[in-house]
Amino acid sequence: MNSKALVAEFVGTFALIFIGAGAGAISGSLVAVALAHGFVVLGFAYAFGSISGTHINPAVTIGLLVGGKIDIGNAIGYIVVQLLGGIAGAAVLNFVLGAQAGTLGATVPAAGVSVAQTFVLEVILTFFLVNAIYFTAVSGKAGDFAPIAIGLTLVFCILMGGPLTGASLNPARTLGPALFSSAPNAMATVWIYFLACPLGGVLAALFYGALKDK
Repeated sequence: MNSKALVAEFVGTFALIFIGAGAGAISGSLVAVALAHGFVVLGFAYAFGSISGTHINPAVTIGLLVGGKIDIGNAIGYIVVQLLGGIAGAAVLNFVLGAQAGTLGATVPAAGVSVAQTFVLEVILTFFLVNAIYFTAVSGKAGDFAPIAIGLTLVFCILMGGPLTGASLNPARTLGPALFSSAPNAMATVWIYFLACPLGGVLAALFYGALKDK
């Protein structure tokens, strides 16, 4: 197992939650939240892409595992450090914000959005994200522009899904803030994202396998 890759995944996921959830906690602007997440993915994809691939998301790792792009041992290591990075990012963010922390940018279903609706939306949005990863980075067809396409995909997913489910697309993004959030249903709804997001990643892997050039 590549220790450098694990460190890169931890730091990248820490940054995604610290900056992304931080923008959610202190900004009332959906655009700011979407851009914060997208820019983190973009920046760290260029910074750490050659070291770990910059998954920084268990759903991405699971999607790439299904497609045979990472082995089971490394996938487990990635997922563990991603979850730990998400928790650490949220813990430090909670400390830094103090009384301003509030819900800590937790991703939870909005009022009137059912469990089923949340599940379906998170599956679809995560599918879009992992689909972008496969058809740009994995295929190699986008070259150095792949991180831009992936970052922008995350941006447009959050712009649409943010007001409805928080547009997590990432179990680590959901778990970390939920542990420290003042939102009453933050922990109670974590399971939805832990099931829906990886499923979206798996479907994207299968879709890529069906459509890719042989």
